[in-house]
Amino acid sequence: MTQGIESGGWTLTQWCRVQQDGQGRERLQALAATLADSDTAWIVRADAALIDSQWAELERQAESVGVKALPLYGVPFAIKDNIDAVGWKTTAACPAFAYTAEQDATVVSRLRAAGAILVGKTNLDQFATGLVGTRSPYGAVPNSFDPAYVSGGSSAGSASVVARGLVPFALGTDTAGSGRVPAGFNNIVGLKPTRGWLSIGGVVPACRTLDCVSVFALTVEDALAVTEIGGSAPDERDAYSRQHPHTAPVAMPERPRLAIPAALEFHGDDVMARAFDRARTQLARVAELVPIDYTPFAELAALLYQGPWVAERTHAVGPLLINDPDAIDPTVRGIIDKGLDYSALDTFDAEYRRAELSQRIARVFDDVDALVVPTSPTIRTIAEMAEQPVQYNSEFGTYTNFTNLADLCALALPAVMRDDGLPAGITLIAPAWHDRALADVGRRWQALCDLPLGATEQPLPVADKEVIPPPSSACVRLAVVGAHLRDMPLNFQLTTRRATFVEATHTAPDYRLYALANTTPPKPGLARVETNGTAIEVELWDIPLARFGEFVAEIPAPLGIGSLTLSDGRVVKGFVCEPWALPAAQDVTEYGGWRGFMTALKSAATGGEA
Repeated sequence: MTQGIESGGWTLTQWCRVQQDGQGRERLQALAATLADSDTAWIVRADAALIDSQWAELERQAESVGVKALPLYGVPFAIKDNIDAVGWKTTAACPAFAYTAEQDATVVSRLRAAGAILVGKTNLDQFATGLVGTRSPYGAVPNSFDPAYVSGGSSAGSASVVARGLVPFALGTDTAGSGRVPAGFNNIVGLKPTRGWLSIGGVVPACRTLDCVSVFALTVEDALAVTEIGGSAPDERDAYSRQHPHTAPVAMPERPRLAIPAALEFHGDDVMARAFDRARTQLARVAELVPIDYTPFAELAALLYQGPWVAERTHAVGPLLINDPDAIDPTVRGIIDKGLDYSALDTFDAEYRRAELSQRIARVFDDVDALVVPTSPTIRTIAEMAEQPVQYNSEFGTYTNFTNLADLCALALPAVMRDDGLPAGITLIAPAWHDRALADVGRRWQALCDLPLGATEQPLPVADKEVIPPPSSACVRLAVVGAHLRDMPLNFQLTTRRATFVEATHTAPDYRLYALANTTPPKPGLARVETNGTAIEVELWDIPLARFGEFVAEIPAPLGIGSLTLSDGRVVKGFVCEPWALPAAQDVTEYGGWRGFMTALKSAATGGEA
């Protein structure tokens, strides 16, 4: 068994663990040797010399900064061939358009700086125009479960090579659903980040105002990790890149409220309808499903291809369309040609309507944590797609096309298998910058479903089933001990700032708890002691980084925020008390925590009936 085959279905963590064993270069060479010329998922692959040169550069990086500073040390990845890599050709699946990139796309540069090794560029619907994976002169990319069916597009090749376990992650792009539909059709995770988080510098544009770089992975954990590594502050190469505000939640409630269209359309695909019904039943066990009117979402989705945003695609390939129109796939050309039909007045009319619909959509999210939809309402064979290329493509976008127009983020997830053995996925959608919160729910969902990874037979690793992930860099993990506990009077100061509950736990056995005098509502003081301490009950909450300062500003003396040591040795921020207030306070350590003390007070006040 070759090393390349042996590694099939490895996750990011598994690759990172083995690539430091002294055989990393040889392992990548073996992997590259298994990538077949006949595999239409690839447009170009790294040869032995290119693997060697990248590995040599990686070793220089490791000598300079150390292996620990390279979180993707030796990990192979692939990119869609509308994304630049220095010295590689970029074709956008159009040979007449091809050029050799003079520098890496910004996101590729960041991933390589983290130690990742590029092993190939993947096939796509030409100029990223399509959700099918068949509009390429390099061949149609077949579904990884049944080659008679489409893989979904436009990021067809990237989804395929991840689903088959050839690489642990790959980059795609997503303007209308290209980072989600192929994920749903191939039983993998597709993260379409908030627009502007991953720079599109060095990416061939489709609709530049809407384009996103997307991430395919076998697990939610891996997709989010790659996005956080690849994300950047505003990039001078991308005028639409933007700084993460760190105001959004990084997790969701234990039982989130999920909006779901009151009426669902499956375009006659009863097999997909039954599959989604099973997924919906499973969702209802772990989330509250809130039926909504899907009309504004559907109307906004229609604007993408039935409005002037098509002219952005025309703008992107204008010279080729004028000088060599026959070089463009006929179906793609038919779509791009329509951009010439719109006037500036049409554009402003559509933009005004987009803003109105986006405002209506934003109000939906005032009352729910996310929207859940089928990733695609149907799937088609490659033969069927040839008969109705535009209509069936449009059907695939039923639940995807509105997302970037409304400035939302999305996470496509494996869900169930259809009766015919094909995958059926769901997608979670939320406001901009809620990516980490979607990933929190996505992790739990993937652990609950516990499907094999992609089209491999590999199980979801135990580590990805853990309920409590480490804290995100976008939040402060805070230990609360008194009036901010759940169901206590000041808990709203956390929840109104989008803080999310993590777990109930205890401090190290070095603390004593006091009921402070003359406080409204009653508040405790927590003090660390050298002797006679005990473990005190606390709750951990993740509060968005940018909201932490305003939360601290509301804390009255003698309380403050310091560093607390937990029973398992973790150190987190938490409430502490100035020593001057303790002599007048009541020592309530014996109750084990503030909730126990308040219960005892209530019991005493009611004659023992708590």
